[in-house]
Amino acid sequence: MSAIQEDDLHAYVDGALDPARRQAVEAWLAAHPEDAARVADWLEQNRALHTAFDSVLNEPLPIELVRAASARRPAAAPWRAAAAVLAFAAVGLSGFFIGRQSVEPVLIAALPHDAALAHVVYSPEQRHPVEVDAAHADHLTAWLSKRLGSQLAPPDFTAQGFELLGGRLLPGDTGPVAQFMYQDSGKRRVTLYVRRDAGRQDTAFRHAMEGNVEVFYWIDRDLGYALSGNIAHGDMQRLADAAYRQIGR
Repeated sequence: MSAIQEDDLHAYVDGALDPARRQAVEAWLAAHPEDAARVADWLEQNRALHTAFDSVLNEPLPIELVRAASARRPAAAPWRAAAAVLAFAAVGLSGFFIGRQSVEPVLIAALPHDAALAHVVYSPEQRHPVEVDAAHADHLTAWLSKRLGSQLAPPDFTAQGFELLGGRLLPGDTGPVAQFMYQDSGKRRVTLYVRRDAGRQDTAFRHAMEGNVEVFYWIDRDLGYALSGNIAHGDMQRLADAAYRQIGR
């Protein structure tokens, strides 16, 4: 298979790769943190733009513009209408990058993506999958709790066949992020991504697909949680249900 190029990274962000090439890019990102960070930035920009402007694309055009376009060159009206939509979107871009109000929903929407990307980067690691292993689970939990400023309690997935491997500290847009990693007897891994989401309303249990990564996520009080894994949807849902019940107690 050919080496991963810049075009492959952009195609990955655009969702334009076939499954085999997507897997190759994800393996590349797992081994090249700098490229993974760049891809994360691109994906977040795409998500931010969609969140801010998808609604604009669905708004009706002002009737004056439609009439003017139709009166002058009827055949060109669709092109003029499209140009008008793009113009309105361009005007809104400055407000998006300046205003904080539009950033908040973007951060919430980015939770499953950020969690999935962290999963793709760290779950393939064989020698160093975690910073602190499960043999020091109490220290791990105390350390990550202190860094996030909230008491963490990683869920127990023993009943679902997964054991805690350990965890690590990651950087995030809202501050430090905790990642807990679990593994079953078949070497399948899932990761729980936890970050601060203070000031946002609690959200119900939600599901997203990020590439081929299943993500179940929610916000509980001041923390956002996202469980990610490349395993069957039903298995992921059972794990997520268990995590949601334990953390919400």
